[in-house]
Amino acid sequence: MSIHRKRNKNLGLAELIAIALGGMVGGGIFTILGISVSMIGNLTPIAIVIGGLIASLAAYSYVKLGLYYRDEGATYSFFKKTYPKSHFSASAIGWFIIFGYISTLALYAYTFSSYAISSTDFADNIWIRKGIAIGVIGLFTLINIWSVNGMGKIEDLMVYTKLIVLTIISVVLMQHGTTDFGTFIENMALDAENSSVFSILIVASLTFVAYEGFQLVINAVNEMTNPEKNIPRAIYSAISLAILIYVVISLGALFAIPTEEIIKNKEYALAAGAGNVLGSLGTNLVILGAILATSSAISGTVFGASRQMSVIAKDGYFPKWLSIRKNNSPQNAIIGMAILSSVLILIGGLELILEFGSITFLLVSLLMAIANYKIRDKTNSSKFLTGLSILGLGIGGILILYYEFTTKWEQMIAIIILYIILAFGAWIYSKKKETKEKRA
Repeated sequence: MSIHRKRNKNLGLAELIAIALGGMVGGGIFTILGISVSMIGNLTPIAIVIGGLIASLAAYSYVKLGLYYRDEGATYSFFKKTYPKSHFSASAIGWFIIFGYISTLALYAYTFSSYAISSTDFADNIWIRKGIAIGVIGLFTLINIWSVNGMGKIEDLMVYTKLIVLTIISVVLMQHGTTDFGTFIENMALDAENSSVFSILIVASLTFVAYEGFQLVINAVNEMTNPEKNIPRAIYSAISLAILIYVVISLGALFAIPTEEIIKNKEYALAAGAGNVLGSLGTNLVILGAILATSSAISGTVFGASRQMSVIAKDGYFPKWLSIRKNNSPQNAIIGMAILSSVLILIGGLELILEFGSITFLLVSLLMAIANYKIRDKTNSSKFLTGLSILGLGIGGILILYYEFTTKWEQMIAIIILYIILAFGAWIYSKKKETKEKRA
């Protein structure tokens, strides 16, 4: 998030936690809430906690690799350095991570537009929603191209303000809710009878995308004080706080909003429910929180991921024109990300984007865990914890695939086709790189 704008400062623990939280608490919680409640009802907070534990398993390998390599290229650089002789591996991880960021960018923009028009007559118009989503990506693309340094203080303000607003919303909803604690527990017991453990674990795996963002801490390795202590402290603290924030938000919604309302308006569930409980003030507060959350996440994703895209292009695994910078700003990569995320918004709905993002980040995190296991002696990693990470992330990935195949096989085919295209693109550029090296 703000790491790239603070090159000349030493980042302490508090700033690093803010960076990670800014990346995590974006559109994810607003998006997963409605989808989760539609699948497992009042068991949603449990799935959110399990999703956070899966994210913590993923974070273990990122922390170990981050401390060993000390490379701000993070995911892509870790894999490239662990498997230096495999051009395809480096290319594939680069393509997967960038398109994972593109999917989260689309997710945040889609959520932004869903909430922005939720109190208007156009709330259910899918094409107006998609148009506004593409428009907001265009806005932050222009801001990142023309006024990168000027966004620093504004973005930090958005990060802290959104956390305060979200907390206020959740507490007020819980206090004004029609459901008391005893009824909530009864409803939870009923949902437990009607939901399988598999359903809860599937939702937990889908929520993984809401924790994506902790990796941003590692991008700041060259600007932080005491990396050995601050990288693990910042990442694990941020994930813990994100779990707490997400659970409080979900409880606020479940206490105050009937589950059928959350399911019916799942793309802007919190705004619709707050309006019923608190009137227009509640609706406006939620819309403000959602717009702040998604805006800061869109800006941070465009900024950080475009830099990584430019580095990968410079290494020869993306078209060379994406590596071109003006005044140290990778303008072509920024525009390229904006175009690709807009295309994804046009061709896919909310759940397709969410599930592609969840599968992609689970896959990339699994590859990071495998890379860490390979050099576990060098990174001083626990064989048990690294193995547990591989197992947990692998199961999470399989559960999402199972859910897709059994409930929305057409959507799964679309995701598989997308992966085949990405793998083919990665293969072509890895072959080009090999040919250039042989000629040299």
